[in-house]
Amino acid sequence: MLDLSLKDLTIPLVAGGVGWFTNWIAIKMTFYPVRFVGIPPYLGWQGIIPSKTVKMATIFVDETMAKLGNLKEVFNELDPKVISQHITHHIEPFLNEITDEIMHETEPTVWDNLPQIVKNNIYKNVKKNLPQLVDNLLLDISEKIEDLVDLKELIINKLVKHPELLNKLFMESGQKEFKFLVNSGFIFGTLFGLIQLAVWKIYPKPWILPLFGALVGYITNYIAINLIFRPLYPVKLGPFTIQGLFLKRQNEVAKVWSKIVTREIFTIKLLVEGMIKGSKSKKTRQLIKKHLRPLVDKAVGTIRPLAQLTVGIENYSKIKDKVAEIAVDVSIEPFDDPVFIEDRAKVMERFLTHRMTQLPPEEFQGLLRPCFKEDEFKVILLGGILGFLAGIAQWVWVFAPKR
Repeated sequence: MLDLSLKDLTIPLVAGGVGWFTNWIAIKMTFYPVRFVGIPPYLGWQGIIPSKTVKMATIFVDETMAKLGNLKEVFNELDPKVISQHITHHIEPFLNEITDEIMHETEPTVWDNLPQIVKNNIYKNVKKNLPQLVDNLLLDISEKIEDLVDLKELIINKLVKHPELLNKLFMESGQKEFKFLVNSGFIFGTLFGLIQLAVWKIYPKPWILPLFGALVGYITNYIAINLIFRPLYPVKLGPFTIQGLFLKRQNEVAKVWSKIVTREIFTIKLLVEGMIKGSKSKKTRQLIKKHLRPLVDKAVGTIRPLAQLTVGIENYSKIKDKVAEIAVDVSIEPFDDPVFIEDRAKVMERFLTHRMTQLPPEEFQGLLRPCFKEDEFKVILLGGILGFLAGIAQWVWVFAPKR
């Protein structure tokens, strides 16, 4: 039977503390600080996830969003008809003002001298034809959405500007796993500490403490990470069924993940802004112009001969261009409505949640796995280094002979 002193009992306790602390610091260093702290580029630290925002955002789009549905599917799920009705409802009260603005900026003389009855007829035509025009435009957009917006560019730009969103996505989706990772460090560390204690009693050499400290820091981190994601599929062991902790919570994680994505990362407003202002916005504007031409012809058909006679055919065509410019500017405004945004977000959330719950485990783990896999060796190696230093400190302060 081993003769244990109080000093000896500190070995498993310190090992447990090392396991807990190294896993805790690993989580913190994965996510924080969000911005680089220190003297760039090498003297300092930035959280692993925020420091690789472009790469992580690319993985997010390619490995996750792409598996949940293409852009056309997502847009159709948002229902172009509902979007069309919302746009029409939002714009209709301002149609007369918008018409006045267009005409005053293009042909003020002609417009100011028109009888009010003619203007009213133009207002009426615009209002009458607007719903069908917007319906046709949204249906056309739904067919060509992949050519009108670069989803990867859109999301990467969003996450580069707001790297804290990636942190939030990973941390809230994997909250229970991160808690397990930290707490399990103490459990595994203590178990290894008992082995260390046995070795120490048989072979009490100074290097035993830092060596085991390094092993504890390294191995506890490695084991905990693998328990989160392995095994991929449920495995029966007698009366027990084991599976990676994250994978067992697929339904629960899908809800959390989808809610964050649809409220803060990929919103309908972001999608519309991407079409209007993104790298492919020229195509969107051309599409809007195409659908507006019939409306302009019908609306101002009454004054076309007069306008062309007064300012010429070339200047008359400027009216159409001005209509398109204002339409582009106005098209974003309906998506500032928080009620509508939340309503469509709920629709998209249900769609993404359903798709996520259907993913096979090897694809589902891609939601959280990147935050560990990216520079994982650094995190695990850090655990080993900290454990080694803790072992040296334990020798110096507890076991080293006092002079």
